Amino acid sequence: MNKIGLIIGREFNERVRKKSFIITTILMPVLMIALMAAPALIMSFSQGDQKQIGVVDASNLIGDRLQSNETMHFETLDIPLEEARRTRTDLFAILYIAPNILDNPKGVQLYANSSTSMTFEMDICSQIEDILEEEKLKHYDIVNLQEILDEIETSVSMQTFRNDKSQEATTNEAQSSIVATAIGYILAFVLYMFLLIYGSMVMQSVIEEKNNRVLEVMVSSVKPFDLMMGKILGVGSVAVLQVIIWGVLILGMGTLVVPHLMPEDVMASATAIEQGAAIEGADLDPEMLQAVAAMTDTGYLMKIFVSMILFVFGGFLLYAAMFAAVGSAVDNVQDASQLQTPITLPIILGLLMMLAVINDPTSKLAFWFSVIPLTSPIVMMARIPYDIPT
Repeated sequence: MNKIGLIIGREFNERVRKKSFIITTILMPVLMIALMAAPALIMSFSQGDQKQIGVVDASNLIGDRLQSNETMHFETLDIPLEEARRTRTDLFAILYIAPNILDNPKGVQLYANSSTSMTFEMDICSQIEDILEEEKLKHYDIVNLQEILDEIETSVSMQTFRNDKSQEATTNEAQSSIVATAIGYILAFVLYMFLLIYGSMVMQSVIEEKNNRVLEVMVSSVKPFDLMMGKILGVGSVAVLQVIIWGVLILGMGTLVVPHLMPEDVMASATAIEQGAAIEGADLDPEMLQAVAAMTDTGYLMKIFVSMILFVFGGFLLYAAMFAAVGSAVDNVQDASQLQTPITLPIILGLLMMLAVINDPTSKLAFWFSVIPLTSPIVMMARIPYDIPT
């Protein structure tokens, strides 16, 4: 055990003292936030130029009512379709509306002078659908129909409680499936990256020492099992240290910083909604309040990070052993890439199953993939935010 301790200390110190460890520990939360915000930023910057669309409306119902926006501009044309297709090649596309469009909603044709996207076509169809529905409602001869529809439009926000727990508890703690889903996604992706990054780290360490002939000297003083165990536990302790650092930072942010940044009425409402009180303010979003309540709930955050340490370390031990076996069987990283495939496939399978498990955290599929050790770390971290039984 003393020899294993020496190897663990060497592997731990070698990695923790590197600048890369410090940088990744600080930047990883920032990168995770950026990764979550990236889809919205990409969508906002990927709209492209405004596309000019000529409309040949044989029904005289649609053309003048199409609304231009940042991505498309509609121009009504008073010429036949064939002439428009032949002469107006300066336009991005020609939109043709059939004369019997009310009876035949399929009588819409788009003649594009360039390739179109699915989103572009769906936006046009959505506008035409709204106009046709409004036109059909007019046939019912209801006075002030649009005002009535606007008045009866209602948005419902629902608070969810665990009845099996609230009857025994002193307070009815509200839970949000949206918050649990977001946390489950984040934790599952973090586990996915940890297993791949730190598992590959063990494999590369073995390959490097084989190439440097270090192993030939070390095995004369230590058993191969002790050497491998020291390497795996040393790298694993680095992963656990990183999780602990993140846990302390997030707990500190949630308990010390967030309450001072949020307005007093928001914090009061978040505390109330966590205890099961109804939200009376119309301008307060229950989902946002439940997210604030989760961020400031020390007990909830502690449960998440203790579970994460458990599954990071347990999942790492399983996969690091397999990565170490691959490293011991090859002489260079290039040869190892082929043998890594059987190891990475279960990790990817766990990530794919996570998407299905989030739809129903208590299903049989979720249970069995939580039991299988190869997929358990990722799937369980996606389920734990839903407060499944211990």
